[in-house]
Amino acid sequence: MHAVAVYPNARKIEVIDTHPEPALERDTDVLLDMLDVGVCGTDKEIARFDYGTPPAGSDYLALGHESLGKVARVGSNVTRVKPGDLVVTMVRRPCPHPECRACRAGRQDFCFTGDFTERGIKGRHGFMTERVVDDEKYMHVLPPGLRDVGVLVEPLTIAEKALIQVWDVQERLPWTASGGSDGHGQRALVLGAGPVGLLGALALIARGFDTWVYSRDLEGSDTARWVAGVGGTYVSTQTSLADLAARIGNIDLVYEATGAASVSFQALGVLGTNGVFVFTGVPGRKAPIELPADTLMRDMVLKNQLVFGTVNAGSEAFAAAARDLATFAARWAAPLRALITGRFAPKDAPALLTGSTGGIKNVVSFG
Repeated sequence: MHAVAVYPNARKIEVIDTHPEPALERDTDVLLDMLDVGVCGTDKEIARFDYGTPPAGSDYLALGHESLGKVARVGSNVTRVKPGDLVVTMVRRPCPHPECRACRAGRQDFCFTGDFTERGIKGRHGFMTERVVDDEKYMHVLPPGLRDVGVLVEPLTIAEKALIQVWDVQERLPWTASGGSDGHGQRALVLGAGPVGLLGALALIARGFDTWVYSRDLEGSDTARWVAGVGGTYVSTQTSLADLAARIGNIDLVYEATGAASVSFQALGVLGTNGVFVFTGVPGRKAPIELPADTLMRDMVLKNQLVFGTVNAGSEAFAAAARDLATFAARWAAPLRALITGRFAPKDAPALLTGSTGGIKNVVSFG
């Protein structure tokens, strides 16, 4: 089969035609014809050879972890999917260690040991190939109507996992827990207007948060109009965070989706009383930055603030993303489709991964 492969030792990326054809080996296996595979910052970092680990015995790693496939064949004991279904497949697989309570509970997104594998990232081939086999327990079925946007499920799971945890935290506040919807008028600030930030904004708006997006594009830009079109408020980074906080009022939630440490920690300084700050970005290794550590620590204590980071996603978040994507498609059909700004043939994937192609979400399409 064809696959988009990275060779870490040889430091090359190419489309190969010798990737092994997958076969159903277990009675719960499912064969997928791949349709769309999203390209994100992680893929580009692997293409820069910053990280990325091939499976044992292979000198290359087939890329791709944001997937949409169509079921072609199923094993004899498969009950959750059937031929013709659209499915999104989870990324991370559990570590083998009996003492890892998270993996043994099916929550490998909280793995203690770090010996998990991830499709297209660490120790397991990804989805940027013609066909894939995986266990049905890692697959989530989408309605047929989501064919054109289903590849957005995986990046949406970042926000879904974060918001599941935010809601668990905010239930400690009686006036929040009894308020009905998760947001019911709370104020949320999204840092960054890439796919993770904009999908997070949709998830927040759908839950009733008064949602503000803060990013580098100028006010009046296409991004600003997109945010306004879905019911949010856009503010350019030309406005200082202090002035932004004065406009918003008490900021109940900051959802960071930039991977930029400097602006993120500045935003931590404007988090409100009883607020929650969620880090989702992974910054590169850069020079140290100065922080007002005393002020940040004082605010965390005196304002009852919470800061946490989140990575990968479990089955609960994938299921929530599938439900929410259907809601978004019904409520914001055009803005949702506008997030996918480019579709590319597999032969163009190496250039896409290593170049400076613009847009919000670019996709490699096999079907």
